[in-house]
Amino acid sequence: MDDQDPFSDSIKIEIDGVLDLHHFSPKDLKTLIPDYIVECINLNIFEVRIIHGKGKGVLRRTVEAILKKIPAVDTFHMAGQNRENWGATIVYLKAPD
Repeated sequence: MDDQDPFSDSIKIEIDGVLDLHHFSPKDLKTLIPDYIVECINLNIFEVRIIHGKGKGVLRRTVEAILKKIPAVDTFHMAGQNRENWGATIVYLKAPD
């Protein structure tokens, strides 16, 4: 019998309204982003900053496509264009009924 934890390689992230995607594989985003949003709502966090980086915009477009499919997302937009905000999307979530 193997007592090894199957989740020992999992990455634990703090649910604080800032999700930095640099630590994750793009293939994980389809579940990561919706799960993170659910946890934010559970913690009464209704504004989320998703950091995807500047690059060519491929990851940003992937994030936007995922956000468009999540019913709990009210609106989202690129963060401000000053140097500190490049490469992030701000997401506003709907409060539960």
